[in-house]
Amino acid sequence: MGFWYFLMLFIGIALLVVGLRNKDVSRSVKIVSMSLVIGVLFIVVSLIMLMPGSSEVVGQLLQRN
Repeated sequence: MGFWYFLMLFIGIALLVVGLRNKDVSRSVKIVSMSLVIGVLFIVVSLIMLMPGSSEVVGQLLQRN
């Protein structure tokens, strides 16, 4: 499972870099802003899921025991 979280982290970083590099392109402002938002979201989710004990927290949120 850790592999997929690292993959999400790297995809999020890549989307963040792409969004920051193309910020002055007026034609694709919507694409750039969405890649920034999705990149930050991927980074946050992957870092939360890589923390110890995150599987128990997710299990409690999903009402699983």
